[in-house]
Amino acid sequence: MDALKRLDATGIPLLLARIVVGFVFLSYGIEKVSDPLTFLKSIKNYDLLPLEPTWFINSIAVILPFTEIVCGLALLSGIGLRAGGAITSLMLMAFTPAVYLLGSSLVGTTAEFDSLCNVVADCGCGSGAIPICNKLMENCGMLILSLWATFSMSGKFRGGLST
Repeated sequence: MDALKRLDATGIPLLLARIVVGFVFLSYGIEKVSDPLTFLKSIKNYDLLPLEPTWFINSIAVILPFTEIVCGLALLSGIGLRAGGAITSLMLMAFTPAVYLLGSSLVGTTAEFDSLCNVVADCGCGSGAIPICNKLMENCGMLILSLWATFSMSGKFRGGLST
């Protein structure tokens, strides 16, 4: 635990977390805003949310990308850093099991998809079609970084109004 505190005090993990998660969420949010219909179709493909009333799923398709953009900007600027980290953490805690379920639903649908790591799908996150195992690992890594941004006690590289 002492080693983690010393590492956190350097500010390097916080800076890394801010840059990586901030740019990823900002770019994914911009991608979704630029093509909202495709994003709405992606949400429907998960078959996890009710399609009726239609305003519910449409609202998610509109609000989620802007939330990602705001969180990405918060992480990059340092203004609202903890809130941005907390919200991205919560989103990743929801997105990761959803991606797993999407991949699991495709296993066995073709000879090519004989295991979860062979499934290549567009998860709707903005990264295009990628192997599901890679996306799950990416999400887990980003979750660790998001949590670090949320709970870091380092005063270095905080940016925003706290410097």
